[in-house]
Amino acid sequence: MPCILWFTAAYASGGGETGGQEGPNWSNFFWRSINFLVLGGALYWLLAKKAKAFFTGRRDGIRSALAEAEIAREAEEKKFREYSAKLDKATEEIEQIGEMIRSQGLSEKERIIGEARKAAEKMKEDTHTRIEQEFAKASQQLRSEAVRLSAQMAEELLQRHIQAADHEAMVEDYIAKVVNKN
Repeated sequence: MPCILWFTAAYASGGGETGGQEGPNWSNFFWRSINFLVLGGALYWLLAKKAKAFFTGRRDGIRSALAEAEIAREAEEKKFREYSAKLDKATEEIEQIGEMIRSQGLSEKERIIGEARKAAEKMKEDTHTRIEQEFAKASQQLRSEAVRLSAQMAEELLQRHIQAADHEAMVEDYIAKVVNKN
């Protein structure tokens, strides 16, 4: 209806084209309006079913597309929740593995430090034992050397101060002691 009013106003505004002072030609306008209504009715009668079918099909297509989109969205949300849960689980496992590695690292560190302390203690004990052995060996060598030097000095003193008569008296005295003991 607003379309007809618009055409009417457009026709009415074109009044001065003929050059005269004639009034509007209502009969011409009436026939043109009838012609327009017949043409509009024919177009409606010819195109109404196809337009209705087109828009109904379009509506059904949009509904099915929306339903498919909703199903796809729900499926994607489900996948998102699954992947989110998997990611959370993987993050938790990574944290647990990291904690396990840290605890194993600390226990390994303590074990290595303990072994190093034991090795250091053993080295200290071995060194102490070796020092004692070397000290005992050196003491023994010094005693042996002192005894040897004492015997050598005593022999030299005896050779200088003892005469042949003294020597024979000592040998006889020694032999007498050995015989008395047996």
